[in-house]
Amino acid sequence: MEKEYIFNGVTLLITHYNRSQSLEQLLKSFAGLRCKFEDIVVSDDGSKSEHIDYLHGLQTQFNFRLITTPKNKGLGNNINKGQDAVQTPLTLYVQEDFTPAPIFPEKFRHALQIMHSRQEIDMVRFYAYFEYPYLTNGDEGFYDMAFKMWKPGYRKFYMYSDHPHLRRTSFFQKFGRYIEGQKGDFTEYSMMMSFLKKKGKAVFYKDFTGLFTQRNSEVEPSTMKRENWRQSENFFLANVRHLYRHLKFNFDYLL
Repeated sequence: MEKEYIFNGVTLLITHYNRSQSLEQLLKSFAGLRCKFEDIVVSDDGSKSEHIDYLHGLQTQFNFRLITTPKNKGLGNNINKGQDAVQTPLTLYVQEDFTPAPIFPEKFRHALQIMHSRQEIDMVRFYAYFEYPYLTNGDEGFYDMAFKMWKPGYRKFYMYSDHPHLRRTSFFQKFGRYIEGQKGDFTEYSMMMSFLKKKGKAVFYKDFTGLFTQRNSEVEPSTMKRENWRQSENFFLANVRHLYRHLKFNFDYLL
């Protein structure tokens, strides 16, 4: 008989927008790994009616609470209203286009142990686009993120990310709510700066592509739009981008 993983005291919070099949795939993946959370909250950002109808169908299968809004209000509002609905001490935040790996349940159990034994830790991060540059105190693949202003490079600022992570539900009390009415990039950046300025402490899973996979299908492509210069691999633009981030991050942190 397959082992069940029952995560009491944890709510799975999923943000969703017009990607109901991706959401279904995520929920099926957790169910396939026999992960059971005390609660599941799906926060929808004003999706089209066909997706809302599909979500209601998924509710009967996966028994989640659906938090909706009559119109699209952006990333900040979607996370805020979803987090407001969470009633457990810990929140596992995942966007709908991710899929957990087979090793996730055991590693998540260890992440919970970290949060329970180390009350100073605000969040445990499970995914990133690159490895955080300053990691210390390894513990079964999890490392403390060591932010120091004097350390070189701008990637040291990326302690917070909207990628899958475990956090305390009291997160807003320490770091404030997400800015609403702005583009997703600015919303995430503002929370990143708040996390740093308020001395947030985080743990990073070093094999960061080993616990989750981000999936974007042709049927349901990513809904996050970024300006071309932010993504360009052109040598000149890439260097301008790095210099801009270095100067802006340092200035905003010291402001």
